[in-house]
Amino acid sequence: MLKSIHHAAIICSDYPRSKTFYTEVLGLEIIAENYRANRDSWKLDLQLPNGGQLELFSFPGAPARPSYPEAQGLRHLAFAVDCVEEVKAVLEAQGVEVEPVRVDEYTGKRFTFFSDPDGLPLELYES
Repeated sequence: MLKSIHHAAIICSDYPRSKTFYTEVLGLEIIAENYRANRDSWKLDLQLPNGGQLELFSFPGAPARPSYPEAQGLRHLAFAVDCVEEVKAVLEAQGVEVEPVRVDEYTGKRFTFFSDPDGLPLELYES
């Protein structure tokens, strides 16, 4: 039946700022970028190294997220990394605020959280 997650979709408040964050700070490759005039909306398809994708959307007047991160719905988006501390250092060198590294009490794996430009909670999880 289900094989994997194909993509996750994110609605941003400032398209150019979010595009820069996901492509230049996180280093994701652009697959396609389309402006949909009938919706006054951008759609940016981004490639993750394992074949998964992120879709970045802009919609005028989209409501802000009601709380961080405990609102109903998607709680956070986690990225697998080889070394949490190394990626944390790269992000911090680019001005991204990253929480201290923690250890998952059930798996013993290290992880940490940071936010995208709209405050979407993102996680680095050591694989």
